[in-house]
Amino acid sequence: MSTTYQVTDGVAVITLANPPVNGLGQGTRAGIVDGINQANGDAAVNAVVIIGSGKVFCGGADIKEFGSPKAYATPDLHVTIEKVEQSAKPVIAAIHGVAMGGGLELALGCHYRLVSPGAQIALPEVNIGIVPGAGGTQRLPRVLGVETALQMITTGASVPSEKLAKAPGQKLFDKLVEGDLLPAAIAFAKDVAALRPLPSVRNLSVAAPADPEAFAKARADLAKTRKNLEAPQRCVDCVEAATKLDLDAGIAFEKDVFGKLVTSDQAQALRHAFFGERAASKIPDVPDNTPLRDIKQLAVIGAGTMGGGITMCFLNAGIPVTLLEMKQEAIDRGVGIIRKNYEAQVAKGKLAQDKYEQRMSLLTTTLSYDDIAQADMVIEAVFEDMGVKSQVFTKLDSIMKPGAILASNTSTLDVDKIAEVTKRPGDVVGLHFFSPANVMRLLEVVRSKHTAKDVMATVMAVAKKIKKVAVVSGVCDGFIGNRMFEQYVRQGFFLVEEGATVQQVDKAAEAFGWAMGPFRVGDLAGNDIGFAIRKRRKIEQPDVIYSAVGDAICELGRFGQKVGKGWYDYEAGKREPVPSAEVQACIDKVRADKGLKARAISDDEIVQRLVLAMVNEGAKILEEGIASKASDIDMVYLTGYGFPVYRGGPMLYADMIGLPKVVELMKGYAANPNGDPAFWTPAPLLARLAAEGKTFTGGKA
Repeated sequence: MSTTYQVTDGVAVITLANPPVNGLGQGTRAGIVDGINQANGDAAVNAVVIIGSGKVFCGGADIKEFGSPKAYATPDLHVTIEKVEQSAKPVIAAIHGVAMGGGLELALGCHYRLVSPGAQIALPEVNIGIVPGAGGTQRLPRVLGVETALQMITTGASVPSEKLAKAPGQKLFDKLVEGDLLPAAIAFAKDVAALRPLPSVRNLSVAAPADPEAFAKARADLAKTRKNLEAPQRCVDCVEAATKLDLDAGIAFEKDVFGKLVTSDQAQALRHAFFGERAASKIPDVPDNTPLRDIKQLAVIGAGTMGGGITMCFLNAGIPVTLLEMKQEAIDRGVGIIRKNYEAQVAKGKLAQDKYEQRMSLLTTTLSYDDIAQADMVIEAVFEDMGVKSQVFTKLDSIMKPGAILASNTSTLDVDKIAEVTKRPGDVVGLHFFSPANVMRLLEVVRSKHTAKDVMATVMAVAKKIKKVAVVSGVCDGFIGNRMFEQYVRQGFFLVEEGATVQQVDKAAEAFGWAMGPFRVGDLAGNDIGFAIRKRRKIEQPDVIYSAVGDAICELGRFGQKVGKGWYDYEAGKREPVPSAEVQACIDKVRADKGLKARAISDDEIVQRLVLAMVNEGAKILEEGIASKASDIDMVYLTGYGFPVYRGGPMLYADMIGLPKVVELMKGYAANPNGDPAFWTPAPLLARLAAEGKTFTGGKA
């Protein structure tokens, strides 16, 4: 069993011992039930304390059991909490570190709760597409009131224990304990051992919110802030039920909602994202115990948009940065933007003034390479040109200390070739940050054929420290994200050539769940970027077919928002896209030149072609070993490209459609007279998995 039991001075101490977060697996639940039974059967025991081993009380469900029969094996969490609640002797929860999900629900079933300062308290189930399933939506409003409970449950956000302990009228905690928690809990248990009746959250009433429209307003707000997500809305239903039903009826209501959500597509997608994010940090051939290089001082080359954002990532994590530029004006401009970004956070109350000053104190600037020679890692963020980057790495090779990691923030270039301009190719790695780097969570870690294993282990650890989701990619043009996104954009061009409008394509993509459709993204990023790539492709890969519409738009100088016109028109100083007659005329001309007659295209076809174009490229990326697993591809798209999280990423989305259906749809698009049969040929891996009834993400379809 994943618990221990010991009696100290008449108090039974049940210690949860299921590392790393004392998850409530079947063994832990059984240990709690057995401990309560043993304590109640022992005349020498007067009270019970439940505490967690290590640094936390309990992080909730045991994620190792997710989706397995063990998660629901006897005793389930409901039975465990009922056993605690019905104990004839008082049960005290001694909370430290973390009480989340089922861990908080367990504590709410205890008669008393003591807590250490700094403990993180949360019901985060909404973030994996479900509601709390063991009474959390019914008990938390009884101890914190509807407004606070509703906020915590619908967002899944964690709240520091001391904040909740000091909230007026709160009944969650009986005592905030400074110092050693277990002796204080044992002393408290002895003090309350003889008090009767035993207090119980089930006996507390729930006052309806003062505003009769509170629940309706919460649903409306969540429809905007957590668009298309079902679980937040069902959380509101459950909390509202707590104001109308007794505890047992409310728990039955919650249990019914939980049962419907847990098997839903959204819950499956969000669980996939939860596990995929954790799996991304695991590199198959790099052991967990690989020694790490010490990264205490960083250097960044280039103070532009990317360099400044990268610098902020490290300052935020408390790592000193030396920022290098060639001209003082560039330094001044870059540092000015960093200050402006921080000052905006201070003005919004998101950053304390002293924290801002502390971060800026970690930043130094220089115009000389000599001043960065002793940095432990250097990241270049210069112009995306192989000649420029080769010059930078040749210089770094000559001046950086032995063992320094040399990283390139390239988004498309060959990291093998960059490494080979140095005499230390094993120290070179690609770190592709996404703009704005201080905001976007994704970091593509590009592993060249030379990169040393300890370099990979180190940069993955650094990524975690700067709060990035690091996904490993092999070397290819565009790596994982941009390589797949190019196929998405190609289909967008073909769709408008065949008869869809720019607005229809964007609206269909946005209805699917993308934050912006492909044409709005192009205007935001700059259409000249794709234009340059296509020019390069015509030389390097002349057999790749593109619609002429993309080049035709760029030849009109319509490079996007930065020039006030792209696929859309933009009024001066505004970012609102306005349909463009010039663009439509340009598309009509391209269509006429090819002898095409516009046809009606459904929104379903638009979405399928955009997404399945990416999926097929993703299958090639997997087969080539550029990505080690399908979930890595999905993490790239969920954290870096705005793919709707409730769909789980392109590869899981294909799995949920069914790979045989994906192949069937692709064959239909290949038969389109205006289509590209070669493009819609299923990748060998996709064809094989479909034929075998398997999926990208593992198991049978």
